[in-house]
Amino acid sequence: MQTIVTARHCEISEPLQERAGTIADRVSALAIRPISCTVLFDVEGTQSLAELRLLDARGDTLVSRGEGPDHRTALDRAEERLKRQLETASGRQRRTRRTEAAEG
Repeated sequence: MQTIVTARHCEISEPLQERAGTIADRVSALAIRPISCTVLFDVEGTQSLAELRLLDARGDTLVSRGEGPDHRTALDRAEERLKRQLETASGRQRRTRRTEAAEG
């Protein structure tokens, strides 16, 4: 899986970049056939933002955003939101043409 870490309007330390990669690996383990994960850091006023975008093989993109006083806190909040999205998505049953034809 490809992981991309990007910083907009701010500088990110090396340990935070490594943590972002670790978190991307952790959430991709919960996804079904992940292709890439993008971690975006940004600053809006006094708030630090972190955004996680996870692309899977079906073409679905899950996006979570976290805000906090620093980038580490924002990254942790975005991770929790993405984990909840992945749990919800794994619980859903997808309908396909094959199952619709069998029911009809």
